[in-house]
Amino acid sequence: MDTTSNGARAVRGNRVFDLPTTIFEVMSRLSEEHGAINLGQGFPDDRGPADVLAVASDALLNGWNQYPSMMGTPELRQALAGHAKRFYDLDVDWKTETMVTSGATEALTACLLGLINPGDEVVLFQPMYDSYLPIVRLAGGVPRFVSLKAPDWSFTRADLEAAFSAKTKLVLINDPLNPAAKVFTRPELELIAEFVQRFDTLAVCDEVYEHLVFDGRVHIPLMTLPGMRDRCLKIGSAGKTFSLTGWKVGYVTAAPHLLQPVAKAHQFLTFTTAPNLQTAVAYGLGKDEAYFTGLAGGLQAKRDRLAEGLRSVGFDVLPSAGTYFVVADVARFGFAGDDQEFCRRLTAEARVTAIPVSAFFVQDAPTTCVRFCFSKREEVLDAAIERLRARFA
Repeated sequence: MDTTSNGARAVRGNRVFDLPTTIFEVMSRLSEEHGAINLGQGFPDDRGPADVLAVASDALLNGWNQYPSMMGTPELRQALAGHAKRFYDLDVDWKTETMVTSGATEALTACLLGLINPGDEVVLFQPMYDSYLPIVRLAGGVPRFVSLKAPDWSFTRADLEAAFSAKTKLVLINDPLNPAAKVFTRPELELIAEFVQRFDTLAVCDEVYEHLVFDGRVHIPLMTLPGMRDRCLKIGSAGKTFSLTGWKVGYVTAAPHLLQPVAKAHQFLTFTTAPNLQTAVAYGLGKDEAYFTGLAGGLQAKRDRLAEGLRSVGFDVLPSAGTYFVVADVARFGFAGDDQEFCRRLTAEARVTAIPVSAFFVQDAPTTCVRFCFSKREEVLDAAIERLRARFA
């Protein structure tokens, strides 16, 4: 017996130990090392709405700071039901169809752990947010991939035919989609809904960017399509809606028979979420229309500013219909390596950090696409463009 081991042998080989470090952490560390402008990780660099911050502060100092209900405060859950009616004409029972989580990733984890049994197949659209596949595998699910095709990140009926089967338990859809900045059209959603109903399966809908859509587009929750109300779990995020990503307040809306197993998983993950933040989010969801249109309009202007700058440097900028991101094709630069090597070199030589889009694929990955985040102050975006212009001049 090896009595000198420090326990490393017991750790190696378990299903968490072998998970990769997220690409965001890898690139952020590299960005810090080189003093780069980090347009990789997706978060705004402003303070968020002052009135929402003030409500959180007051609730912290003068409100309840003990455990709230596992399902969330009644105040926030009622606000979620009101939000669903106001924006999507969905009638939601706040007592049985809403739940608050500590961020959308926790909501996603609770959904997948609560609904997937070992061996169940899960349909995933690539490119996909990097937490999806590890959580599916932790839950024992078997991934089946639909590879979206640039530049418009399209898919076909044949793609769905190849992915769905009698073993399909659910499809996971991110709309608007990070990292591709795609907003699914109604015909695309109708095609997905057709397959969900045909195979008698479910849909987990990550809609954290629901209010960040541009150019007059309207976000359409899959849940609102005919036959989908009792098959969908809709995930939202206060962090994205109020530009306060560090708050980690998420929520799930679903029919009672779907929410119940998810709540059982949630109770053993984080159990509950800071009550003062829930109070502030409940207030924020009731803000007037000007706030939500202003949020999207301000980000659209930043998208245009960064996209125009990237084009002036020589990048081929792909369409960006929503989210915080633009994707650019770097093939015209004639770089010999792949997108991951390009991003490492960009960070070291131009001191601007982007994320390689291939990191969001398991198969069929493009090798010349990189993602930039534009939810930054204008002077930060301008400084990044100047650095890129100097590097590629």
